[in-house]
Amino acid sequence: MKRLIMAVLMAQSLIVSSTAQTLKDYPAIALDYLKNLKCFERVDVGVTAGTTGIGVDVATNIGEHVQLRAGAAIMPHFSQDLHFTVEAGDDETAGTMTAKQRFERLKERMPEFSYYDIHDEVTMSGKPTYWNLKLMIDVFPFRNKHWHLTGGLYWGTPTIGKAVNIVEDAPTLIAVGVYNHWYNRLTTEDFIYLIDDMEMDYSLQQAMKEMFLRYGRMGVHVGNYVEDMVDAEGNIVHKKGERYMMEPDDDGTARAKVRVNAFKPYLGFGYGGRLMKGDDRYQVSFDCGLMFWGGTPHIYTHDGTDLSRDVEDIGGKVGSYVNFVKAFKAFPVLNVRVSRRL
Repeated sequence: MKRLIMAVLMAQSLIVSSTAQTLKDYPAIALDYLKNLKCFERVDVGVTAGTTGIGVDVATNIGEHVQLRAGAAIMPHFSQDLHFTVEAGDDETAGTMTAKQRFERLKERMPEFSYYDIHDEVTMSGKPTYWNLKLMIDVFPFRNKHWHLTGGLYWGTPTIGKAVNIVEDAPTLIAVGVYNHWYNRLTTEDFIYLIDDMEMDYSLQQAMKEMFLRYGRMGVHVGNYVEDMVDAEGNIVHKKGERYMMEPDDDGTARAKVRVNAFKPYLGFGYGGRLMKGDDRYQVSFDCGLMFWGGTPHIYTHDGTDLSRDVEDIGGKVGSYVNFVKAFKAFPVLNVRVSRRL
């Protein structure tokens, strides 16, 4: 029994001693391993340009056939005008007048309500607003190392585009907001208190109320609701097929933004080689792939309506842009990279 205990103790001592020695030698072992892999032997600094914007990155090798790249890119700002029609009322509830007739009559009377003249169209200026950090791994499956397969991750702002009304149309939106404020006051119970304050005749009260109901609310006609829209309590606030009339926000502006996931996986391939004959320091490469941004992008207006999911039949150039954005569940990436080896 004593011999067995002594043997166990000696074995434990040998194991502890061997483990300690291994841990002591681990940095040297790891360094030798990395040297054998030929890691971090070169560093390339590059500039990129393409559908992800203009950027810079740094690359280094991990072994002979793998490269690690990290960098950032930002899309330069440019604007595109989008035009929306201002309308009044609803064809189903606002009598026999057409939308154009209702608007023209209200246009003449708007200075009485808001002191502003209004236009029949509102222009919103849209621009891209996205930037991304990236971490990529390139694998070179062939001996000549021209072709590479790439996998990685982009991380950046989830809001990739914004649109806001131009300054010249601010008076129109303010006037629409003022008119809708009076519409709310004159067609609800609050009107009774307003009448008392102004000592208004009852018949005049009814005439003004009927006039506002005849013309209806004003707003920017964007499209029609795809399905019944409900509030937090489950009550239907807009029926399927009803017109979506975007009204200005409390500050008298109209805004929209396009949102995707902040983290976006990437898969692609590329081809590269020397930029100048006989000089390996300068390289040029092309990358093609897909950035997966989490399904169909959301296009939110300032009132929370998602144009890509809640609204259909969006006309004109606006509808074309919305359909274009909806078509891309993943963003196509096409970039060119020029680098120099340090």
